[in-house]
Amino acid sequence: MDIVDIHSHFFSRPFFDTLSGGDDAKLEAVASQTGIELPPHEVASHLARWLADLDAKGVDHLLTFASLPEEVPAVKEAVGLAGGRLSACALVNPKAPPTVQAALDPAFCGVLLFPAMHHFHVGEADDLLGTLEARGALAFVHCGLLVVKLRDLLGLPRPYDLSYANPLDVIPAANRHPNVRFVIPHFGAGFFRETLMVGTQCENVYVDTSSTNSWIRTQSRGTTLGDVFARALDVFGPERILFGTDSSVFPAGWRKERLDEQRAILDDLGLPRVEQEKIFAGNARAILP
Repeated sequence: MDIVDIHSHFFSRPFFDTLSGGDDAKLEAVASQTGIELPPHEVASHLARWLADLDAKGVDHLLTFASLPEEVPAVKEAVGLAGGRLSACALVNPKAPPTVQAALDPAFCGVLLFPAMHHFHVGEADDLLGTLEARGALAFVHCGLLVVKLRDLLGLPRPYDLSYANPLDVIPAANRHPNVRFVIPHFGAGFFRETLMVGTQCENVYVDTSSTNSWIRTQSRGTTLGDVFARALDVFGPERILFGTDSSVFPAGWRKERLDEQRAILDDLGLPRVEQEKIFAGNARAILP
């Protein structure tokens, strides 16, 4: 079975340097505390490690994010060097016009939006969404719970305001921009019921399955990831569910255990292989440029 992972973070050196303010000692302390390996400064070296890991674990294609505007040049370079194995979206703050330039760059197949971090409602980003629509591009809209562990470890403030993170905000934007494919990661990260409502209303909205999905702890007692998949299949069908892992740092690298867990759940649900192939690769190939 082909594997296309729709959700990962490249986390090149500029990502770490930007958050730490260039404080190498602070970065090394965090790396020692967490066991993560800081990436090399050379993009080609970091990319080579990613590609080797994908090869070893049988992954055909990876969509990754430039997770800060300062990381956009590094991720763009990686896409150019990856020989078609990598697609990318860039984090954009619609309230900061310089960051929106990434939405115009053909190296990127779309954008990553964090309404809770940048304090905007998706429906307020019509200019940006119009640009994406003209390109047939993707808009990942992070809804629900938001934790950036590295920010916490570096002692940075938490700017998140969940009043901007409701998936229902996507409905008017998706209706006004039917040629934009919207993706709500992590099944809505705690706003699962609202995500199902969006999926019922808007055929151009998808969900991805990425991360540990630890948000399930906020749901009714006894809810399992299997229950989440079953409900998502009822609403989105196998055609609008996209496999993702939220892989980000080494030495963990690409998170094969998340593939194994999700494949086992779909087997338990009795989903035919042809439908599983849509989730694990086909749907992503259909919406990626």
